[in-house]
Amino acid sequence: MTVAHKPRVLIVDDDRNTRDGLQRALRRGYDVVLAESGDRALQILHERGVDVLLSDVRMPGMDGVTLLQRARAHHPDLVSILLTAYGNVEVAVEAMKAGAYDFLMKPVNLDHLDLLLQRALRSRDVESENRQLREELDHKYGLENIIGAAPVMQDMFDIIRQASPSQATVLIQGESGTGKELVAHAVHRLSMRSKGPFVAVHCAALSDTLLESELFGHEKGAFTGAVARRKGRFESADGGTLFLDEISEIDPSVQVKLLRVLEERCFERVGGSEPVEVDIRLVAATNRDLRAWVDQGRFREDLFFRLDVVNITMPPLRERLDDLPLLCGHFMAEFAGRNNKMVDGISPDAIELLGGYGWPGNIRELRNTIEKMVVLTRGDRLGVRDIPVNIRQAVRGTEGLGGGRRPRPVAAAAAGGHSLADTEKSLILEALAQQGGNRTKAADVLGISRRTLHRKLKQYEQEERADSRQVDPAAGGGSDGDADG
Repeated sequence: MTVAHKPRVLIVDDDRNTRDGLQRALRRGYDVVLAESGDRALQILHERGVDVLLSDVRMPGMDGVTLLQRARAHHPDLVSILLTAYGNVEVAVEAMKAGAYDFLMKPVNLDHLDLLLQRALRSRDVESENRQLREELDHKYGLENIIGAAPVMQDMFDIIRQASPSQATVLIQGESGTGKELVAHAVHRLSMRSKGPFVAVHCAALSDTLLESELFGHEKGAFTGAVARRKGRFESADGGTLFLDEISEIDPSVQVKLLRVLEERCFERVGGSEPVEVDIRLVAATNRDLRAWVDQGRFREDLFFRLDVVNITMPPLRERLDDLPLLCGHFMAEFAGRNNKMVDGISPDAIELLGGYGWPGNIRELRNTIEKMVVLTRGDRLGVRDIPVNIRQAVRGTEGLGGGRRPRPVAAAAAGGHSLADTEKSLILEALAQQGGNRTKAADVLGISRRTLHRKLKQYEQEERADSRQVDPAAGGGSDGDADG
């Protein structure tokens, strides 16, 4: 049975009778420690953890306010309550400025003190929980959650760190699944607006009419169903950041109104004429080449220039394969913990095979793949057999197993003077050589059954014997060795 921890209270007073009296009153509910001076109190604080400092103000040597200031400099979470028989407004103000939770007059009302201690400790716990929540949000939405050690990612991190504290509009471009919204959150969390709201709008999910009302709000009676005035996302984001995802999909009429907001920082609600002023920072994202859409007449050039102040380009996963082991390890740990699975590793062969895949869904697809592998694996280490069949089939015959993780398309090999059968044979023999002749491991790497591998090797051996007889009828054939052991 676990014994509940009693909060520790450090009582500091140069009067022994006061110290002993407070100890007797509090020892049932608290772990009480006594100190006769400020110096002794600081020594105790250095040696052990203390939850509450309960100190007299007027003491020889170091007074209570000075003790409070020095104690909180090293222990900012320390709850401090000061006592005095000479209370006045000036001392109270000085104590509160120094960080005291409250201020009590002597002689102390013990019931009042007990209630005050309970309230102070609850307040400290709530503040601690709020701080932990803020740290979790920073971890979730700050740069810590954008994983990447590749040079292209480090360059992107530098841009984010440099641009975030400014007020500049940010345009994030990249393929679907590369993590554009994570970057938008990071820009907000690292900006001066981090305490303000972060409001996201996924533009492609809304019709043109609905999007205009969603962004700018509407007045009562503006259209059928508008039974009351409604604030839009611009107003909701006032003082913070508005994130417009898939901005390339918005209608030209909405583009005009958006341009005006960026230029004048005001707009009218749908059905209204009263200007509404807002203070927002705009971050936009698109999976299109927005410059190309301007050239095609699909997006206003003046709006593009307004958006393209700071441009952050998200690299696709296939261009940062050096980060693949890091990403796999991160997602594996996340889903192993979430699903209570004892999975603590992934084989080099599995990483090799994953590196040969094109990842059209980028980080989002990789994350979903690792989740599936962790959930369905029967072992404590992810291997080639845990990789989904569709990925193994896509990679089969397209990866140069002897030359790193870069894909080597079959069509390209055939164009170089090799038939499809020759390319397949080359890949199989390379895999077998890489695995030291072990057919079971080679079959796992190739994503085929051992029986299929054995049949292919038999076929190659027969072809070699036939070729040998054509060249030299007297030559003998080789033996069928197997290094599986």
